[in-house]
Amino acid sequence: MEFNIGNGTLTLPELHITIAAIVIIYLLVKWSKELETRRFTVFIYFLVSAYIIPVFSYHSTDSEFQLWLPVGFILMFFYLRRPDKYHSVKMKASLLGLGVALYQIIGHML
Repeated sequence: MEFNIGNGTLTLPELHITIAAIVIIYLLVKWSKELETRRFTVFIYFLVSAYIIPVFSYHSTDSEFQLWLPVGFILMFFYLRRPDKYHSVKMKASLLGLGVALYQIIGHML
């Protein structure tokens, strides 16, 4: 979406991305209130879990193939499996990050 304001233009992301961002921020704020200390860590768990990297890449004259992996979620999952670090809110934030990571992977495939 583009809005012309005087001599400039305000460009916003597509509507479904904007709505998803609002819902994600709302959920993270709501979940962070359930923690007693260090409430900001929920956002960090989400951001780290949304990180993806290509682990394999193959190029030919006709096509290109890349295998993407949500490495951030894998790291967070094993980190949160420790009994002293586990909290359901942190796992929820990591699963939400996995959803964003999967959206990014699908976006790379298209």
